[in-house]
Amino acid sequence: MLIKIADAILWPGTFLCKRFGVDPKADMGLMRSFFNFMIWLPLGLIVVLAFV
Repeated sequence: MLIKIADAILWPGTFLCKRFGVDPKADMGLMRSFFNFMIWLPLGLIVVLAFV
């Protein structure tokens, strides 16, 4: 169950890494975590600012 949740959270970065032809685990996850940061941060800020 927790692995499926983790896969769902990490999916955008994994998808973009595969799209650019990089193995998501080959670069120690740096590129995948950057893509996830760039996707989840704005979404999180929108949610937080919507309820403030």
